[in-house]
Amino acid sequence: MELSVSGGLIVAIGGAMPAIGIGIIGMKAMESIGRNPDASGKILPAMLLAMAFAEAIAIYSLILAFVG
Repeated sequence: MELSVSGGLIVAIGGAMPAIGIGIIGMKAMESIGRNPDASGKILPAMLLAMAFAEAIAIYSLILAFVG
């Protein structure tokens, strides 16, 4: 199986951008918990859900690279 240049770009960009997004989500969630520790029960589930959606975008790009 051979990956083309476009497949490599899809994986590179499709992996880098969700990784940056996940980092920003984690940073802001930890900042919010640091400011208001009592709200961690509401912040953590939302943070994990947002991270899962960002990770799904990276998985979609990997699938596109293999299909294309």
